[in-house]
Amino acid sequence: MLLAFFKRIVAALRENAKKLLFCCIFMSAMNAAYNTMYQFGLDDFDVSTGAFTLSLTVVALPVIILVQRTKVEKKTWISSVIVLAGICVALSDVMSKDQVPGLALICAGCVLRAFYIIKLNEYARKYDPVALSALICLSGGIISFFFWLYVQPTTFFGISWSPVIIASLAIYSYFVVALAITLNIFAQRRTTAADSVIIYSLEIVFSVIWSAVLPASLITPVRLTPFIICGVICVVLGNLITIVNFGKNKNKQEVSGA
Repeated sequence: MLLAFFKRIVAALRENAKKLLFCCIFMSAMNAAYNTMYQFGLDDFDVSTGAFTLSLTVVALPVIILVQRTKVEKKTWISSVIVLAGICVALSDVMSKDQVPGLALICAGCVLRAFYIIKLNEYARKYDPVALSALICLSGGIISFFFWLYVQPTTFFGISWSPVIIASLAIYSYFVVALAITLNIFAQRRTTAADSVIIYSLEIVFSVIWSAVLPASLITPVRLTPFIICGVICVVLGNLITIVNFGKNKNKQEVSGA
């Protein structure tokens, strides 16, 4: 991204270097922190269960917004409750006492991620999305390296390098990190943090689909139980309530559009 958008990033830095760099480092530190919590917390969960636990951000974000004395729409609360109900139903069939520490770690990460999404929504409106994305990726990589160095001092020399490992890192770094962050920043310029986190919960749906469809050589298979299916339906329903306009909101938009 630095090579492809060098001129654009330099222009953004010239305009407001100190504030932009501070925001990116701040965001990267939060990103690295909650991802580290997720990495350790997810050790006790499979793909679909892990996706459901990560979506607890949906519950944390409206509460944080309310604490900041910002109004939260009624439909956001309704969506959050429905998504939470889906998460609880899906986890009720698989949770055990041994997984509680991992769940607690993930919950802490979800609270931090909720705050991250709120700040990202704010910064996305202030700064160039491409520059913001590239600098978050760069500073996030540097900060994460020190986390990695603490956990595994051998770092790069401790990895059993193979074509599969290299391909996985390349795909993950491009699609899951760089491309996903950039698309999220562009999207969050045009929506609210509350709506964003509800839509992020759709990760559950895709995670369940991939874990059920893809071969065991690529991903740990997951058996679709009635609890998981019910949880996914609740997540989709919660998103529909957020995305679709009902009643007065719809009428207001029609009048303003006319």
